[in-house]
Amino acid sequence: MSPQHSNRAALVDGTLRCLERLPPERVTARVIAAESRANLASIAYHFGSKDALVTEAVIAGLDAWLAEVAAALADLAPGEPGERLLRAFRVIERTRRRHEGLARAFLAALAKAQHDAQVRSALATGFRRTRPAVAAVLGLGAGGPDEDAAGLLLAMFDGLLFQTLLDPRLAIEGERMELALATLARALPGERPNRCPQ
Repeated sequence: MSPQHSNRAALVDGTLRCLERLPPERVTARVIAAESRANLASIAYHFGSKDALVTEAVIAGLDAWLAEVAAALADLAPGEPGERLLRAFRVIERTRRRHEGLARAFLAALAKAQHDAQVRSALATGFRRTRPAVAAVLGLGAGGPDEDAAGLLLAMFDGLLFQTLLDPRLAIEGERMELALATLARALPGERPNRCPQ
């Protein structure tokens, strides 16, 4: 690993540690540099801005969270999307509080993306990469409708995550989640929609 790559990775890791214990507004460039044991100027050198670094750290943190979910589903057969989905939500439920700092920074990055093209591009790229990854983890398959389904599940996950930041009582977990998913399943047409011709 080159020193430059190592320094870049150290900044991302240091930012994630800051996000775990500090509100987003207190995660300054100086705090990140100190936590990462890096030169303050290296933030601009590697990322262009502190906001771009925080966004990259948020994406890395969300990727690590997805990997944690994937590891918990490793013993399930790929052809069990229903069971995989329920277990995925249980893992998210169990780990949500540990990732609250990451969730706050994610929400702040989404707000900043409306006015910062670099942040917006990084988040959009992250979502484009995450949709097929979620489809694979849940055993949905590969391709347009499967990735679209993963996009809908991501929207549900993100929306619930942000609601619980406002009030933990808004969480839908355990048996309530299973009942909610069953209610949605009953509301959907019984047959799988036809795929568009290639």
